[in-house]
Amino acid sequence: MPRASWDRAARLVRKADFEAVYRRGARLKSSQFVIFYCANGAARSRFGISVKKALGGAVVRNRIRRRIREILRRNSSEILSGWDFVMHPRRSVASANFAALQAELVGLLRGVRAPLPSVAQENKRDSSRRSQ
Repeated sequence: MPRASWDRAARLVRKADFEAVYRRGARLKSSQFVIFYCANGAARSRFGISVKKALGGAVVRNRIRRRIREILRRNSSEILSGWDFVMHPRRSVASANFAALQAELVGLLRGVRAPLPSVAQENKRDSSRRSQ
């Protein structure tokens, strides 16, 4: 299996990039992850990992990040292109079985689709149609 490269172009690194995903994107939840995502219009997907200090010390947080990066590296061909993802792992990620963790994360990333319009947007469209 060829080693996938995770160069700077494949990562969300700026605070503004993370905030754009939070502001414009949608969210998926599971027992071990919360994933925020939005379309980026590019040919490849970008990833950011946000691990809170409450999850443990530096060693634990770095272990969580390494596990997530390895899952992304191994499954890069199965992840849709053209999206920005920000992953918030939960405490159980540090000690979870790697195979189960991989199945859960890849399943979440496969389930990504364009978010449905909010109720407020639907009501706004309906009211503008009625006034015409």
